[in-house]
Amino acid sequence: MTVANQQIKGWRGVPFSEVKINDAFWRPRLETLKNVTMGVCLDQCEKTGRIANFAIAGGLTEGKFEGMYYNDSDVYKVLEGAAYSLMTDRDPKLEAEIHRIVELIEAAQESDGYLSTYYTLEAPELKWTDMEKHEMYNGGHLIEAAVAYYQATGKRRLLDVACRMADHYDTLFGPGKRHWAEGHEEIELALVKLFGVTGEDRYWKLALWLLEERGHGHGVGAIWDKEDWGPAYCQDDVPVRDIHEVKGHAVRAMYLYTAMADVVLASGDPAYMEALDRVWAHTVERNMYVTGGIGPSVHNEGFTFDYDLPNESAYCETCAAIAMAFWNHRMNLLHGHGKYADIVEKELFNGALSGISLSGDRFFYVNPLASKGEHHRVEWFHTSCCPTNLARFLPSIGQYVYAASEDGISVNQYLSSETTVKLAGGSSVTLAQTTAYPWDGRVELRVNPEQLDEFVLRLRLPGWCGSYRIYAQGESVTGEEALAENGYLVLKRQWLPGDTVVLELDMPVTAVRSREEVEANRGRIAFQRGPVVYCIEQAGNKELVYDEFAFKAAEPFVAEYAGDQLGGVTVLRGRTVDGRSCELIPYYAWDNREAGFMQVWVREAEDRRLYR
Repeated sequence: MTVANQQIKGWRGVPFSEVKINDAFWRPRLETLKNVTMGVCLDQCEKTGRIANFAIAGGLTEGKFEGMYYNDSDVYKVLEGAAYSLMTDRDPKLEAEIHRIVELIEAAQESDGYLSTYYTLEAPELKWTDMEKHEMYNGGHLIEAAVAYYQATGKRRLLDVACRMADHYDTLFGPGKRHWAEGHEEIELALVKLFGVTGEDRYWKLALWLLEERGHGHGVGAIWDKEDWGPAYCQDDVPVRDIHEVKGHAVRAMYLYTAMADVVLASGDPAYMEALDRVWAHTVERNMYVTGGIGPSVHNEGFTFDYDLPNESAYCETCAAIAMAFWNHRMNLLHGHGKYADIVEKELFNGALSGISLSGDRFFYVNPLASKGEHHRVEWFHTSCCPTNLARFLPSIGQYVYAASEDGISVNQYLSSETTVKLAGGSSVTLAQTTAYPWDGRVELRVNPEQLDEFVLRLRLPGWCGSYRIYAQGESVTGEEALAENGYLVLKRQWLPGDTVVLELDMPVTAVRSREEVEANRGRIAFQRGPVVYCIEQAGNKELVYDEFAFKAAEPFVAEYAGDQLGGVTVLRGRTVDGRSCELIPYYAWDNREAGFMQVWVREAEDRRLYR
């Protein structure tokens, strides 16, 4: 892979630090994340010894290592999330706590830059002997936290720790040095982020080298020795440019594809594009749930075979949904196509958001699409990657909203927010977006260039949307004035300060069917309104028994906003085929009331064999 001919230019994402969110749907959640979730995660990291491990490794206190070899990463992810939160609301108490933890991390770093409390305390003689032991995975999360904290506060202390660690990696690994295929991908995308903030080419080049190491028999460790997992589990069975299908562990796969896309964006070299396009189609068209969940199997926390999408036993790890958003965001920047931003939206309102309770203090690791009533969120997990991943993902949603291209600006996600984007020509445009999304499809944009300026404004036309209207300065825009292209409505015109654009996306309740190959959903339908997938929960439907009811696809549901229910949601009210009244709620909101069954895919009444 070379960069001699830079063919990929891509779009430029607008960083989270440049997007102010004042959205009625997201703002309360961000407040809960800052005021509840961050504290919960920090407290649990304290209680379980995750933070103390750094103090012990740094010689600041006595004790033994506690927990799993990957526990450092949870601390880093919480710090990353805290950095995003501090961007929106400076909090002296939270900032002081982060500073304290950063000091402990700095103390735990060894003189040569190495940093992994497990190996420092438990097995210093075994460093870099087992590629499964997450040494670089932990390091990748440190780098991401350091970059976010630097971007949010301008403070370099954690960034300096990350650079020393990455430089240590660079002395050991690379062309002519030691081989390495990290068992859990993460370091690769993190190194590209480090390049982005430092400008040091060696970081993205090390990421490229690590990607190129895969599929050549270099893997050594527990994964590779386990017969029913093997190299495919961690994406080490074929060279990355030869990938054709998604397989193995879902989170590791998504982090790998994210890193591949990042390297393309950083280098301008399209060498990985064909592989990314192939595996994207294979993932989305054959191996993704309607909620955006991926990875049906508990056995490998990942993939099995095409169209294997069971509902009650669906694994659908929260981290995998988050990682799908990471990857599809990069694919959107690479291709400038709205279908990738559609997947990000699907995760935001469904697959990832279901992982956290409305109260912000309980979490799903596994997100099934049906439950008889035994599946519930819990306070914490022995392996707690999902709570800490949510703690960093949700506060960073601002980065998914806007993108800049050579000819203008793209609006990728709809939420009330404001940003200023610098155009390719050097002038700046401030965009202010107002909407009641996802409950209402009306989106109003106020466009404020510095002066009269001509550029393109792209508004994503969601794949779920069948009809819409668009207005500029109050006048209907039709035909060539607003072309539908690559999943966007494209408005190219001269813009004046104060110009307005209104997009009205119709949001009827829609019955969704799986492909026929999905055995679990034959004779079943699901319901969706706008970007939100709905489910039926026993709470609110006391007369119904699990899977002993059916619906007509054309059931005339009434969409009704209930501000006092489940944090404020639009519920769907209708009737089963035998006339019993029922209520459907957003999938993300289930299990926030009393225990009971839940189903996304319900029996369809037209198939008389399915009910009696």
